[in-house]
Amino acid sequence: MKKDLNYYLNLPYEIVVRKLTDDEGGGYFAYYKDFKGVMGDGESEAEAISDVKEAFKFCIQTDLKEGVVIPEPQGEEKRVRVNVSLPKSLLDAIDRVSSNRLAFLRKTTNTALNA
Repeated sequence: MKKDLNYYLNLPYEIVVRKLTDDEGGGYFAYYKDFKGVMGDGESEAEAISDVKEAFKFCIQTDLKEGVVIPEPQGEEKRVRVNVSLPKSLLDAIDRVSSNRLAFLRKTTNTALNA
């Protein structure tokens, strides 16, 4: 299956919406749980969701154009935090091909294990 814009737009990413206080300007704020930098807002929940979906679409289009590894929605599998030490040269190489180390490491690990 080709992982194009439609592929990513149809994955079940979770959108988080919260009502803003009057001190925060009122209205609603929305973001994608797996893409904390992709945000939207609006006077209503529906407006905030529509706004964040437009921002998400632009983000995915840009990432696809630039060859950035795009994380897929997080499953319900329990996660365990681990600390790993890697040579700086390896981290530099990862940073040259991906802006998201965790997504890169997940993808390459899954690829290696499923090969």
